[in-house]
Amino acid sequence: MHYDYITENVCSQMISLDINKGKVSNIHFTGGCNGNLKAIAKLVDGWDADDISAKLSGNTCGMRPTSCGDQLAKAVMAAKAAELGNA
Repeated sequence: MHYDYITENVCSQMISLDINKGKVSNIHFTGGCNGNLKAIAKLVDGWDADDISAKLSGNTCGMRPTSCGDQLAKAVMAAKAAELGNA
C-alpha cells in the first residue's frame, strides 16, 4: 500500500512510502536535507514500522520539538494503522 504523510514543523513537506504487512519500503522525502534524508531512507528500507518508530521517535532537530526522523516515525505508524484499517 502506498502512503503519503504531510509533515509538520520540519523542512521536508511530505514523506511517501510503501507498506506491506508492516514492512516499509520506497521511502521518499519531499524537501529537507536531501543527502541525509536519502541516507535515512536507505538505512531503514525493509524495516518493520515498529522498529523504525522505536529508533527514530523523539529525535529532535535544533530547537524544534521534532525532526524529519521523528516525522518518519509518525508516518510509518500512521501508514501501519491505515494498512490495518484503523485510520
